[in-house]
Amino acid sequence: MIRLSTLFFTIALFVSTAYARVVRVEIASRTDLQQGKSFGLAGPYETITGRVYFAVKPGDAHNQRIVDLDKAPRNAQGEVEFSADLYVLRPKDPNKGNGAVLFEVSNRGGKGILNIVNGAGGGNEVGDGFFMNHGYTVAWVGWEHDVANQPRLLKLYAPVARGAGGAEIHGLARADFNPSATTSDMPVGHNLLGPAGGQSYPVDDPESPQNVLTVRDTPTGARQTISRSQWSFAHEVEGKLVADPHFVHLNGGFAPGKIYELVYTVKDPVVMGLGMAAVRDFLSYLKYDPQAVAPVRRVYAVGISQSGRFLRHFIYQDFNSDEQDRQVMDGVIAHVAGAGRGSFNHRFAQPSRDAQPMSSLFYPTDLFPFTDLPETDPETGETAGLQDTIAKHHAPKIFYTNTSYEYWGRAASLIHTSPDGKSDAPLPENVRIYFLAGLQHFSGAFPPQRSLRNAPQYTGQQLHNPNPVRWYWRALITDMDQWVRDGAPPPASVYPKITDKTLVPLNKLAFPKIPGVNQPGEVSLAWRLDFGPQWKQGIVTVEPPKVGKAFGVLVPQSDANGNDLGGVRLPELQVPLASYTGWNLRDPSIGAPDQRLSFIGSFIPFARTAEERKASGDPRPSIAERYTSRDEYMGKFAAATIKLMQERFLLPEDVPILLERGRQEWEAISKGNLAAN
Repeated sequence: MIRLSTLFFTIALFVSTAYARVVRVEIASRTDLQQGKSFGLAGPYETITGRVYFAVKPGDAHNQRIVDLDKAPRNAQGEVEFSADLYVLRPKDPNKGNGAVLFEVSNRGGKGILNIVNGAGGGNEVGDGFFMNHGYTVAWVGWEHDVANQPRLLKLYAPVARGAGGAEIHGLARADFNPSATTSDMPVGHNLLGPAGGQSYPVDDPESPQNVLTVRDTPTGARQTISRSQWSFAHEVEGKLVADPHFVHLNGGFAPGKIYELVYTVKDPVVMGLGMAAVRDFLSYLKYDPQAVAPVRRVYAVGISQSGRFLRHFIYQDFNSDEQDRQVMDGVIAHVAGAGRGSFNHRFAQPSRDAQPMSSLFYPTDLFPFTDLPETDPETGETAGLQDTIAKHHAPKIFYTNTSYEYWGRAASLIHTSPDGKSDAPLPENVRIYFLAGLQHFSGAFPPQRSLRNAPQYTGQQLHNPNPVRWYWRALITDMDQWVRDGAPPPASVYPKITDKTLVPLNKLAFPKIPGVNQPGEVSLAWRLDFGPQWKQGIVTVEPPKVGKAFGVLVPQSDANGNDLGGVRLPELQVPLASYTGWNLRDPSIGAPDQRLSFIGSFIPFARTAEERKASGDPRPSIAERYTSRDEYMGKFAAATIKLMQERFLLPEDVPILLERGRQEWEAISKGNLAAN
């Protein structure tokens, strides 16, 4: 197989204008996957990398929601051109595949679904080959312009908007930081993926009086302005301070546990909404052009966290119909998105920003409406729903899946309650909601740990929650395929409700009083935010926004073991050895110990014996009081596993793997062989 990537020799695939608005695809490399290994009935796979080139019509009704598209440069045909990185895994003979593409909306330029579902990692892109053995094409395309400058990340290349006569467009941007250790410099871009952070808008005028840096102790605490003489747009290089429009330097350093917020001047906004068009048109091209680089008949889009919010935004702004008015996505799985959308289609948007307990605060993330069917905000009287504008005949089948963390950290209850949190809301026929109880935002390691390698900001007071999400994903993807392909209804929605008291206000939570375990005194809220009078046109004029009244956010009720009720429960919750929560308080070493960690839950093991339990004062029965032997435990664990399979939340082929996981957990937890880190 000739490797074209080393020479970066490109093959241009020219696309008929009858198919979407993909102008051409340039293939940079085309290589056999695992030296031509055959996978199931699909046979050998190949990896394709390259770049997709697009053109859209500013006047087309399907593009009207793209903010500043009318201000982008146009080609001779009056169209706006842009491009995006491409990565595809496909059967070499497309006729042997299952006819579906599993398209992952890339999270900050990455490719995570292979690791989560296939167990890939450590240089092995295939893992156990689940997707390939089932014949899926797996694809990614760049949709975000501000991803970190790191190799292998997928990026969108979109034009800058200009004013009349080509004049520069100016505005304000905002950044916030919550350091876990004292540091002198912070990147202006979102630094979720490490010290380098994403690619931020640089400061336009470093001397402008509009540049303001503040500090506060809590998200809703009073801001204190830091004197302009104490900070600068710069960072230290070999002990010397060097001016840099992408960094802010504070004399004396940023203190751990504090919230710093920077408002600053910017110019040249990227037309960020073209990321939505890139996803729409690339998938339309795969679905409707038989000469596409990876032709398919069905499109399943999955998104995790940021990209799950992208999918909710995609639906809300009616991007599921292409310029030829054809349906694009057939199925959608928006995972751990909570009630959020995001900064995906407005002027000076920073799509990497999210909403965390102590950072990325008050961005346009958790905004009304939250439910798919219309709901009314009792404060403003506005009535709207997530699916209001989508063409009804183009509405995809949707799974919303959230873990325990999202109910604490992403206002997830609002997707199935009224805005005031006083009543349950109805669901449309094309939607299922699954609460995956007892998990954190992303799966932790087992044995559990108190921090992540090279990431002290995730150091908690308790061990991280290690419950795995992998087996749910494999079953849910299969359920979605059967729903779209065969019309077989998936499992009924499973989520906590107000009516059965499995969903409650924080002050009604009945979590057991466990010695040495501090419980959170707050939950992340969704707020009514005012970004200024031009916000409906996608233009922010008020930074930071004015914060109004919060919406009614609720949390799942806890059972006597400290495990959430009302959701789909792993055997680990049905036959417990520990409490598995969606919250974990910050360790004092990183500051603000009364606040919750981002994304992380807690693992709090039961005492091993009655004597240990009584000595500590733990109200939860010990392991020895619950199970007489490993055999009894494993028998109950196996029964719970079979029940989960019968409910179609676990595939039969994964039962032995989950049983082995149960055996490992018994050996580690019942004997106290847990990592002490």
